[in-house]
Amino acid sequence: MQKLINDTGVLDDNWTLVEDIESELPSGNILVPAPYWLDNRDALNARGNVGIWLASDVELAPYLSLISSLPLIAIHFPAFANGRGYSLARLVKERSDFSGELRAIGDVLLDQLFFMRRCGFDSYLLKDGLSGQKALDFFSTFTDPYQLANDLPEPLFRRKHTAA
Repeated sequence: MQKLINDTGVLDDNWTLVEDIESELPSGNILVPAPYWLDNRDALNARGNVGIWLASDVELAPYLSLISSLPLIAIHFPAFANGRGYSLARLVKERSDFSGELRAIGDVLLDQLFFMRRCGFDSYLLKDGLSGQKALDFFSTFTDPYQLANDLPEPLFRRKHTAA
């Protein structure tokens, strides 16, 4: 069973991921594919409990001005070696007014968590079989990252210089 975590603990996942829409949508909180949401936005927004999930190869531009009111956006990592989700997360955080939860889904592994958080992710649906409690240790992999990112807008050399 997959575990949902954030950087403070294991969470209950109250969202249903809808991958293929062949019939009526389930009740409750749902995550629908972004293209489906774009085509049915008015009806889905009226429902009020809908978030979207983005494939790693999505063109983000059509969504940026429309996503600010969504409660949740999930970005799918299809494979460990596919890092496009990191870029998507950073673009969502830096180029839109989105203030909801940003979640990593798919092939989310423990050694990726620290870097995913730096790109702006708030929660992480771990790959099936991984320990949620063990995953929490991976958020402290590094104590003072050198590079700038969503979580630290200045690189280490500027942070050290201004602290003196």
